[in-house]
Amino acid sequence: MFAQSSLSRLAPQPPSPMDLISKFPGPLQPYARLARLDKPTGYWLLVFPAWWSMALNSPHGRGPDFKLMLLFFLGAVVMRAAGCAVNDVYDRKFDSKVARTKTRPVASGEIGVAAALVFAVVLSLIGLAIVWQMGVLPTILAAASLPLILFYPLMKRFTWWPQAFLGLTFNWGVLVGSAAVTGSVTLPARGC
Repeated sequence: MFAQSSLSRLAPQPPSPMDLISKFPGPLQPYARLARLDKPTGYWLLVFPAWWSMALNSPHGRGPDFKLMLLFFLGAVVMRAAGCAVNDVYDRKFDSKVARTKTRPVASGEIGVAAALVFAVVLSLIGLAIVWQMGVLPTILAAASLPLILFYPLMKRFTWWPQAFLGLTFNWGVLVGSAAVTGSVTLPARGC
């Protein structure tokens, strides 16, 4: 038992997500926290439905296009960050009163509302540039998800089931993934 615990202390440990934030220059660290780069679950939840749709719609005998996979990953990171910025602007007054969220950059005043909104717009334009490389239909479908991104944070105030809107937002990539591979959206996906 002693030998095993001694060895585990000597083994290299994977970096924590907060280590990523600390690698950014000081003035950019609040924006990295606003983008929730230290909490990767959100962008994985965005990218997996798109990747799954790509895999289901890829021609038989050929795997998914790795360039498209990379574009979807980058788009998921960027658009999740934009959504987090919008959410934090909407919730800044509530977040400042909750122990778990009071240190978020907008709630704490580290980033102003206008700066957070500019950040969200810039990220959305980067997302547009990414999806534009996939074609017209994927771009139109991705743009159609913007109201979901903008209004999901408000759903927790007006409905008892905001997660339904969140689920729709996170899974919108299925449509975009299908369109990126086939040039159309077919339901159900062709599959194996």
